[in-house]
Amino acid sequence: MGNQDENDETPEYRLGKELPEEVPAAAPADDAAAEPVEPASTGRQRLVQGLWPPRVTRAQLIVAVLLFGLGFGLAVQVASNSDSGNALRGARQEDLVRILDELGDRSQRLEDEKQGLEKQRQELENSSDQAEEARKQTVEKERQLGILAGTVAAQGPGITMTIEDTKGTVEADMLLDAIQELRAAGAEAIQVNGVRVVAGTFLTQSGKGVSVDGNKINTPFRFKVIGNPQDLEPALNIPGGVVQTLEKEQATVTVERSGKIVVDALRAAKRPDYARSSDR
Repeated sequence: MGNQDENDETPEYRLGKELPEEVPAAAPADDAAAEPVEPASTGRQRLVQGLWPPRVTRAQLIVAVLLFGLGFGLAVQVASNSDSGNALRGARQEDLVRILDELGDRSQRLEDEKQGLEKQRQELENSSDQAEEARKQTVEKERQLGILAGTVAAQGPGITMTIEDTKGTVEADMLLDAIQELRAAGAEAIQVNGVRVVAGTFLTQSGKGVSVDGNKINTPFRFKVIGNPQDLEPALNIPGGVVQTLEKEQATVTVERSGKIVVDALRAAKRPDYARSSDR
């Protein structure tokens, strides 16, 4: 009894009484029901798995086809050049001389063709220049003829002659003499009171007035004349000339030089009834 009481008092015995009884561990599940664990893959296996099966995109396929075509073309070109070089290296001396002559003849033909083309180009350029020059001359000739025919306006140096006829003594033949004198002195364009004077102009007496090509004009008679003023004015003022004749009829004549005279009265172009160009 004494020994049992002593054992009950020991710490180990008290701790054993206080702790719960041990629970036996659960038995492991059946091995057949347990999930299999896959072994870890090695680096070589992972590399093979990444490369196969191959994953080819459309862009990679197109690049591959283009590279294949380029390589094939280069191979054919190299083979062709190699065949040509081998053919020339294996040719006889006579064949090489013949080939060289043919190349020389071909080069000469090409040079002749080049010179012929250059000559044609120069001829075309000259023809174009001649055509342009002919066109310019035609335009200038048309302008000159238009001035003479009175179908276009004109301007240039000249004179202005004004005739004051307060007595009504100036007649058509006196004005016609003035026009003839101006033409003889080199007048290129003449206008009288808004009527253009041309080669076929005629003046008639119309009562106490004067008509120019059927258009009646009244005093003062104003002449606009284009030409060299140094020739026109002296021609009118010569002794016994136009100015003195008109002054004898008690008319007042004034002649003024000008660096710019504008003749803008126009005549309608009239087609001749019978005359035709001789080149038709």
